[in-house]
Amino acid sequence: MLAGIDPSSLLKESFMTTRRSFIQILPLAGALALCARGAMAADAVAVDPKDPQAAALGYVTDATKADKAKFAKYAAGQACGGCQLYQGKAGDASGGCAIFAGKKVSAKGWCSAYAKKA
Repeated sequence: MLAGIDPSSLLKESFMTTRRSFIQILPLAGALALCARGAMAADAVAVDPKDPQAAALGYVTDATKADKAKFAKYAAGQACGGCQLYQGKAGDASGGCAIFAGKKVSAKGWCSAYAKKA
C-alpha cells in the first residue's frame, strides 16, 4: 500500500467513473447519430444515368426517354414515382430508391427494376 491507499480501490473507482461517463454520453451519441443520418439523407445525390449500375438497369431521369428497343418491359405511364421501390413521398420531384441506396431518383424517371405499386 502506498501511504495507506489500496491500489485496487483506485482502479475500481476509475472504472466506475469511466462507466458512468460512458452511460451519460451514450444518449448524446445516439442523438448525434440520428441527426447525422437525417442530414445525409437530405444531402443524397441524384443517380447519374451514366453510372454503371444505372446504365445496366436502363435508368433515365425521364421515363418517356427509356430505350424501348432494349427494355421491352417499359410501358407508357411507368415512372419511379409509381414504383414499389421508390421511397419518396407522393408529389416529391425525387426520392430514395431501394435499388440505388443512398441516392435519389427522379419521380419521373424509370429503370428496368420498375414494379408497380399495389
